[in-house]
Amino acid sequence: MNRGKITFGKINLKTPSATSSNVVDEKPTTSATEDSTSGFGSFGRIESAKPDAVERIAQDLDNSKLQEVMGISGFGRKQAKQFDINEMIQKAKQNAPKALVDEKSLVKTVNAEGDENDGEDDDGDDDGDMIGPIPTAAGEVEADGRRKRGERNDSDDSDDDDEADDDDEFDEDAPINKLPHSHEVEMRHGNKAVIALASDPSGVRLASGSMDYNVNFWDFSGMDKSMKSFRSLQPCENHPIRNLHYSFSGDMMLVVSGSSQAKVLDRDGFEKMECVKGDQYIADMSKTKGHIAGLTSGCWSPVRREEFLTSGMDSTLRTWVFAKTKEQRAVIKTRAQGGLKTIPTSCAYNRDGTLIAAGCSDGSLQTWDTRKMFVHTTHCIRDAHTKGSDISAVLFSYSGFQLASRSMDETLKLWDMRAFKKPLHVFDGLYSRYDTTDCCYSPDDTMILTGESLPKDAKQANLYVYDTKTFDLVAKLPITDSHVIRTLWHPKLNQIFVGCGNGVIRGLYDEKRSMRGAKQCVIRTHRKKKKSEIVGTTQIITPHALPLFRQEKTRSLRKKLEKERLDPVKSKRPDLPITSGQGGRVASSGGTLSSYVIRNLGLSKRVEDDQDPREAILKYAKEAAENPYWIAPAYAKTQPKPIFNSEDEPEVKKSKTE
Repeated sequence: MNRGKITFGKINLKTPSATSSNVVDEKPTTSATEDSTSGFGSFGRIESAKPDAVERIAQDLDNSKLQEVMGISGFGRKQAKQFDINEMIQKAKQNAPKALVDEKSLVKTVNAEGDENDGEDDDGDDDGDMIGPIPTAAGEVEADGRRKRGERNDSDDSDDDDEADDDDEFDEDAPINKLPHSHEVEMRHGNKAVIALASDPSGVRLASGSMDYNVNFWDFSGMDKSMKSFRSLQPCENHPIRNLHYSFSGDMMLVVSGSSQAKVLDRDGFEKMECVKGDQYIADMSKTKGHIAGLTSGCWSPVRREEFLTSGMDSTLRTWVFAKTKEQRAVIKTRAQGGLKTIPTSCAYNRDGTLIAAGCSDGSLQTWDTRKMFVHTTHCIRDAHTKGSDISAVLFSYSGFQLASRSMDETLKLWDMRAFKKPLHVFDGLYSRYDTTDCCYSPDDTMILTGESLPKDAKQANLYVYDTKTFDLVAKLPITDSHVIRTLWHPKLNQIFVGCGNGVIRGLYDEKRSMRGAKQCVIRTHRKKKKSEIVGTTQIITPHALPLFRQEKTRSLRKKLEKERLDPVKSKRPDLPITSGQGGRVASSGGTLSSYVIRNLGLSKRVEDDQDPREAILKYAKEAAENPYWIAPAYAKTQPKPIFNSEDEPEVKKSKTE
């Protein structure tokens, strides 16, 4: 069935002077059909256009422009609706007070305007599919120009909400909210003051040292809510542990005690190195191989993995290398104002390992550059603290631009390394009784923490938190009814550990901001040990009873377990290995084929050792003669009959006589 081709005519829109209905031409109008041509096809000369054709072309151009304005010429392509922003803002300002007075009248006027707009836009496409940004003035405007019903245009309320949101965001960034102190745990070290605390970089292990000479190791990954240490030892006998510090790789720990020899332990507490002791009869401290007096502090280098620093009461600082135990690497002498000796009570590296800082007993702060000879100081402030009061802690910030010094003159001072002549701020009223009371920075250097010793009339010692930028007191946290000596803020766990004077370690953490550490130990249940069995029945002792009626003696659980351990069945002992034989072969009694044949086939009727082998063979002679099976039938025809000697005794030979 042949169908005709379907052709589409050109769409023409008439001007307003024409009729309101659109006319669609059924036949396409082209100049080629109406105008006369000459020549061969298009190569011929085209005659001048008639006046009617010119008018039609102009009309087509006008129609095309009108189509572009109305959005018809794009074949479904839609354009964004254009709005006059200034005009809409003015309308919104005029309508805003009216909306506050009478909201219903505003809804009615909006609906009326929407109905009028609907009547005007019926001829075009649906404005609901409008493409482009929709401007909003006092309220949200829909695609068809209508306002949403039930919504208010209270700009003041929205501004208030924005301000409230800004206040909430500001509170979240406040220093007090960054402080992890919502929850608390308690770890018992002993009965004496905890004067040393250290944690490895990963936050898995925590070590504590005390005046009772013990070092306790705490493992957060294996500890339950009982909070008990898994190991306690005395690395330096009869010497208090003054400082502990993990290396930056976390595999070694430096132990600084009251003795003159520092020790290096591994993660599990086993000794790896002990520094050598110097000669106390040599006056020049640079000529001795080690310290000759008690140590005061020490720390690991952040750059060199096996290098650490110690300070002693012999007025020297010494750097050591872990591999070389017989002598120190370098010696730094601390001098007072007149060139006399002064004791360095604390020492520290900066974060780059380029500076060594020491706080001395004369109240001075001294630094040395590690890239130069340790002859002259890089910075030296003689009156940093009160003369005669020990500087218990010196600490660089994480950024390296600030230095904090804690002294027994009840002050904490912040110093700027770029202007090291005067302190940035001095925090007063921090009573301290221990020469190991320290301070610590927050991980983002916005806060600094330090503790106080218990004053005479006070009931609780506090932990003070200061802002390093505004120098304001952020928080004053009551910790314990004893002294607050050591503070440690772990940057990875975001938890604070405080060593107290009554042998307790307080752990502060936040439920949302803190990670692992003491937080995961609280949720673990405590496992109770297996109790020994209790015998409820009385035992009747009958020493002369028969074995059948003899009662087994009651034994303790420990002895019972030892007896079951020796029983191969109850202990489920595996088969013992084959140890006999050599050269890859098993002995004759082992598992070879020949030994198997001998044991199971050849020696099924084993001959006893005390039996005569001749008699054992001859007892089968009669049976072999009557019923021959192997050899006799084969030689029966050719084999002569055997003739045996008679039983008579042979005649005695006569001896030859000459």
